[in-house]
Amino acid sequence: MKKFSLLLENIIFSPSTKRKIDLISKYFQTTDIKEKGFALGILAGKYKLSIFGPSKLKTLIKKHVDPFLFDLSYDYVGDLAETIALIWPLRKKGDLPSLSEFFIKLKDLPEPESLKYIEECLSISDTTQRWTIIKLLSGGLRIGLSERLTKIALANYSYKPLDRIEKIWHGLETPYKNLFLWLDGKSKEPKIDVHKIFHPLMLSTPININKEKKFIHPKDFLAEWKWDGIRVQLIITDSRTTLFSRNGDNISNSFPELNIKSKNEVVIDGELLVGKNFVPESFNKLQQRLNRKKIPKKYLELYPAFVRAYDILFYNKVDLRSNDCVTRRNYLKEWHNRENPVGIDLSQFISFQSFDELKKIKKKGEEKNGFEGIMLKRKQSQYISGRPAHMWYKWKRDPKQIDAILMYAQRGHGKRSSYYSDFTFGLMDGENIVPIGKAYSGFTNEELKKLDHFVRQNTIKKYGPVREVKKKLVLEISFDDISKSSRHKSGVALRFPRITFIRWDKPVEQVECLENAKKYFKIS
Repeated sequence: MKKFSLLLENIIFSPSTKRKIDLISKYFQTTDIKEKGFALGILAGKYKLSIFGPSKLKTLIKKHVDPFLFDLSYDYVGDLAETIALIWPLRKKGDLPSLSEFFIKLKDLPEPESLKYIEECLSISDTTQRWTIIKLLSGGLRIGLSERLTKIALANYSYKPLDRIEKIWHGLETPYKNLFLWLDGKSKEPKIDVHKIFHPLMLSTPININKEKKFIHPKDFLAEWKWDGIRVQLIITDSRTTLFSRNGDNISNSFPELNIKSKNEVVIDGELLVGKNFVPESFNKLQQRLNRKKIPKKYLELYPAFVRAYDILFYNKVDLRSNDCVTRRNYLKEWHNRENPVGIDLSQFISFQSFDELKKIKKKGEEKNGFEGIMLKRKQSQYISGRPAHMWYKWKRDPKQIDAILMYAQRGHGKRSSYYSDFTFGLMDGENIVPIGKAYSGFTNEELKKLDHFVRQNTIKKYGPVREVKKKLVLEISFDDISKSSRHKSGVALRFPRITFIRWDKPVEQVECLENAKKYFKIS
């Protein structure tokens, strides 16, 4: 536990990505196989205790610290784990358990005994170790470390190819004994069933075509529409279909109608959409189907799901990812024509001779059909997980914009825990202001400091970590789309809102009201 706590502290205070990779690599090199298996599970987000939420942790600390003093301290510090780590009053001598011992013991203890065990561990820890324990208990490290960065560190320490680690990653299970035996040269590469696991997706890079078209040639690329759904991967066998989200979450139960079977086993990359006869409805309609364990019959009838297939990774147990994009598409067509699968159609390529011609096609498609934009895929591109340079580009539609009034602010997490960085904004609806969205990105660090200062100087009410402010600051909000929403008081929902400009100069009286905004964006 001490060694792992020190690793986390060093990662947090290391702005360099290379330095973070080196720190993790060294930790794996100098730690026994059992401990580094648990550490990897935590760093990759696979091990989450989440046995004590914030309320129970606050109750625990308030047994030993004056509640009023704690509330003042928490309000000042902003981060629960950091506050408890600093203010914990009990001090005892003793040896901390190892990381694996801590997890295993807590898993089996009933709550009253686990609370005593946690108190004991916190009392024999230093500040950094206490912070680590609380973070493990609450289930969120937030240390600026991605899963991919962890995998890069594994490749760096073991000298194994990153692409090999990527390809077997989702077939591995904690505590990763077979992985580390292979990485340490003590066994062969773990064998996995490619038709049972998620395969990391290939991603695209945003492009400004006006700047880049001098450096890329139209004849080298295929173009297809960017659909407004969610990216998915389907593994289709002769007995079942498994549907994964872009993060590798199994979402099959939410879309039971996509129970396709195929004599020729395949792994398909595509876009999940809802609509009848392969005509997509809005993303807002798709949201009615997401994150539901049980799907009401009426939703299956109103919003039937289908997949628009982009690519094929495996065909008849043959790995096609090293083939070029054109070859893979031919395999996809062959499979689709042979099987004629219910619920899957093919994304069609757009014929164009120049980027100027494609720009006109893009504009018409966005205005008439609401497309998100266009995907550009290099014809010779292999299917490589992650975001390989110069292979796939997303040419998105220009963002929409609206001015709105700042209403509430909430403390951030991790490096932003000392700042108010999550902002709720709204528009006038008659005599009241109603919220239309929330944003926590788009601004610079310097602008964040100014926004934080404004919040502290203009707070009128407090609701736990949230502050209501005087309604006198206007924010320019960019967003990808706006749609009707019965779940929001304003009746609208913004997609991917971000703050692009702080209108210190603009009076709130000059901000358009909700009614006019709905008319402008054609929300009825």
